Amino acid sequence: QVQLIESGGGSVQAGSSLRLSCAASGRTIASSFSTYDLGWFRQAPGKEREFVTSISRAGDTAYEYAVKGRFTISRDNPKNTIYLQMIGLKPEDTAVYYCAAGLLRNYYNDYGNSAKFPYWGQGTQVTVSS
Repeated sequence: QVQLIESGGGSVQAGSSLRLSCAASGRTIASSFSTYDLGWFRQAPGKEREFVTSISRAGDTAYEYAVKGRFTISRDNPKNTIYLQMIGLKPEDTAVYYCAAGLLRNYYNDYGNSAKFPYWGQGTQVTVSS
């Protein structure tokens, strides 16, 4: 099995920063965490879940245009953990943020495709007030 647990969400004022964490466990992923592609997606009330950012097994990254330059994804393979560092938060960033993992056949084709990530966390709430 694969288990992903997000943490680090909260309620902050616009312009603040937050760092989200996603810890992976379970025999399948724990034995080969460095081979997985991982990503962050978010879903705001009344909206579809959308791609935020992802990082490949090789360390390549991709970002949604709206967060480019403000959000940074990183991975710590020895800790089986990925992070999402968010700065300059805006009210429109308010959403539940989900961590996802998968073994993408082609990262450059599938980096933002949620259907290609079979493993998901429960989500962590981020609320940004103006």
